[in-house]
Amino acid sequence: MRIAQVAPLTEAVPPKLYGGTERVVHWLTEELVALGHDVTLFASGDSRTAGKLEAIWPKALRLDGAVRDPNALHMVMLELVRRKCDDEEFDFLHFHLDYYPFSLFYRQPTPFLTTLHGRLDLPEHQPVFDTFSKVPVISISNAQRRPVPQANWIATIHHGLPEKLLTPKPAKQNYLGVLGRIAPEKGIDRAIRIATRCGIPLKIAAKVDRADQEYYDEVICPLITGNPLVEYIGEISDNEKSDFLSGAIALLVPIDWPEPFGLVMIESMACGTPVIAYNRGSVPEIVEEGVTGFIVEDETSAVAAVDRLRLLDRRAIRKQFEARFTARRMALDYLAAYRSLTEAAEPRIKLVSSAE
Repeated sequence: MRIAQVAPLTEAVPPKLYGGTERVVHWLTEELVALGHDVTLFASGDSRTAGKLEAIWPKALRLDGAVRDPNALHMVMLELVRRKCDDEEFDFLHFHLDYYPFSLFYRQPTPFLTTLHGRLDLPEHQPVFDTFSKVPVISISNAQRRPVPQANWIATIHHGLPEKLLTPKPAKQNYLGVLGRIAPEKGIDRAIRIATRCGIPLKIAAKVDRADQEYYDEVICPLITGNPLVEYIGEISDNEKSDFLSGAIALLVPIDWPEPFGLVMIESMACGTPVIAYNRGSVPEIVEEGVTGFIVEDETSAVAAVDRLRLLDRRAIRKQFEARFTARRMALDYLAAYRSLTEAAEPRIKLVSSAE
């Protein structure tokens, strides 16, 4: 199958550091190539792929200070994809750009779908999905669907990562961990209070976006400064995650928003590390209570869950990751969706009996 994967230009594919969507696109693309498919990746020029790279801009937009209007470059990319469809270069198109492709690509014949990677609970999403109620979309969790039941949901496909990308490492577990991004909805302040109440060191491996710098300076930094239990490491790469997560007693995910998926949870499971997460968004779909971690409602129940971590088997957590959250499983699920939509788009030949 000739497949186009159309990624955001914000980060490289895969990203050098933080970047959930672009990381998933990379894993999916590589698995599809490994399965024998002809894949073209539309992305920034500093991306890497075993498929064909169509570079729209030389470098990831987050790293290019000269770019002030990223929408302009995304529009150019969409038009390039459409022109290649006119030349019948693809059997299927897979977009990772939210609702941007809906209007243009609903008006052309090449079958396509869009994976929605973000939150959908904002009021302005309602008219979008009312207007484009027939455009095929994929959810990354069932929880993500709730605000827009009118959308044309084809399937829920949970993210997966390469089976051997992150693995358990020999380590003495002596701290709680936070991984990802520092922002109000991520609940890093809660994680600090949970660890402090437990009297257990907390290591924070996370980035701070420019939009969240004021929040970090005014809310998080005072909680870290002078607290001997808290260490802020900063943003880490995939190569550093196995050691970081393997050394953690548990990963704390005290989120305060309807998280559509949460890659950090399956990254933790890949290392055999249990997850303690607030009952928000996708968490009940990802964390298996009493098997891969604990689902909690507040700081008090999170502190109590820390005391129960000794009941969990880290080898069993790794096995659950292998069964549910690998990139190969994700790729096979997407292929099934591609084929279903391709078959639905094929013209049906009417059989006429000799009596007619």
